[in-house]
This record gives sequence, C-alpha cells and structure tokens, in this order.
Amino acid sequence: MDQIALTRIAEALERMSPAPLETPDFNAASAFVWHVGPERLEPVESVNRVDLDLLVGINRSRDTLLDNTRRFAQGFAANNALLWGARGMGKSSLVKAVHGSLVDDHPQLKLVELQREDLPSVARLLNHLRGSAHRFILFCDDLSFSHDDQHYKSLKAVLDGGIEGRPENVVFYATSNRRHLMPRDMIENERSSAINPSEAVEEKVSLSDRFGLWLGFHPCDQDEYLAMISRYCAAYGVEADAETVRAEAIEWQATRGSRSGRVAWQFFTDLAGRHGVALR
Repeated sequence: MDQIALTRIAEALERMSPAPLETPDFNAASAFVWHVGPERLEPVESVNRVDLDLLVGINRSRDTLLDNTRRFAQGFAANNALLWGARGMGKSSLVKAVHGSLVDDHPQLKLVELQREDLPSVARLLNHLRGSAHRFILFCDDLSFSHDDQHYKSLKAVLDGGIEGRPENVVFYATSNRRHLMPRDMIENERSSAINPSEAVEEKVSLSDRFGLWLGFHPCDQDEYLAMISRYCAAYGVEADAETVRAEAIEWQATRGSRSGRVAWQFFTDLAGRHGVALR
C-alpha cells in the first residue's frame, strides 16, 4: 500500500475519532457554548441578556432561581431547575440574567449553553467540567422530546450522573414550554394504547421529576404587560407621553394576538427606535 493511501486512511480515522478536547481556559470568559463536530467549548465575549431588574411579573420564580444559583456559586448544595410555561415570558432571559447578576461577585460561576440536539455528547462535556475549580450552570433552552426521541436518555447523565454521580460543580437549568417535556396528547395516546398504561410514559415523564425546582411561567395580564414597557422606558431613558404609549402598546399586542414579555420588548424596541434611542 502506497504512502498516499496510508495518509488518507490515517486522516479518515482521525475524523472518525478526533483528538481529545483540550481543557479550555475558563478564565477567558464568563460564558461558553458547547459545540460538536469538532467538540469544543467556545467562549462568549458578550452574553445577550437583560438586567434582572427589568424582568417584571415573575418575582417568585426570579427569587427562587436567584437563591438557588447563589447557593451553588458559594459552593453549597443546589437543585437542577426546569423553567416551564408560556412562551415569551422570560424563561431563558431569567437564567441569563441571574447568572449576570452574580458573576461579578462570583467570577468562578460560568454559564455553558448546550443545544438539545447535542445532548448525546453531554457525558464527554461533563468529563471536562468535572475536574475544574469553577462552578458551571449547564443551560439547555427550549427542551422537549417527541415519542421516538432518545435524547432524553443522555439527559439522565446530567440529572442522575450514573455511577459517578452528577459533578458537584455542575447544575443543570432547562427551559421548556411543556411541564413534562413532552406533548400532553402524546402522553394520553401512549397511555391509552399501552398494555400497561402506567408504565408507558413513566420513563419520559419521570425525567421532569428529576428536576428539584419546577418554576412555572404563565401569560401576563394587561397591567403586567404595560408595567414591563414602563420599566424598559425608565431603564433606557425613553421619554414619551404615558397615555400615548399605553394606547400604542395595547394596539400592538392586539395585532399580535397575545401578551408576553417578548411582545412587550418588541413594542419597546419599536418605540425606542422611533425616539432615536439605541439599545445597548
């Protein structure tokens, strides 16, 4: 076999089994994104987030997650958390805002974002985090599973940790529109068609039970919606007639057919732009 053929075989084997990931410099940033193909932890120079004080109408969830995260940052016991409920009500924003509010006092606290489709690689990611002196919030946004989705088995490596157990320096936060991480109609269908209905969906449904904290997010009412916009105006220095802003905000949400924190921010973005205010 000639040298060219040997070289090609060696390159193919290297692609199939890449070199082990070098432990990154966790002091390079406060947040990282986990990528696969090739596997790497990429530093995030500037996290896209809002201040914790700007999140209105979710006080109980805010305080609970903040206390849990502060204890974790201080080296004490903390629970994994599932933030579930209405879309656009600040679930992922809260995770990022809580981290941002604590990182100055606890620089060892790092946020690591993991995509749902990359869950099969989570065991290897945990191996890189396990031996570090830093504390890691492993964050997965918009987590849910379909009936033939096997990714939930990989998630157990984070929540239960197998024989080794979950690394003491890792806590897992996830957001989902579904309390049990799978559609209600799928749960009912599997229960009705199974030989043993109580066991049909137990494995997937029980996955959500492994989160120590369940934080529910519900649609906001009109007063909360308007309070969000008022808070944004005050924080970014947008000066406008209150009654005009109120009327425009109500019209804006009517055209969208819903009220949420996301809709409030979208209206405010339009309002700030019309008043010549840059959002940084």
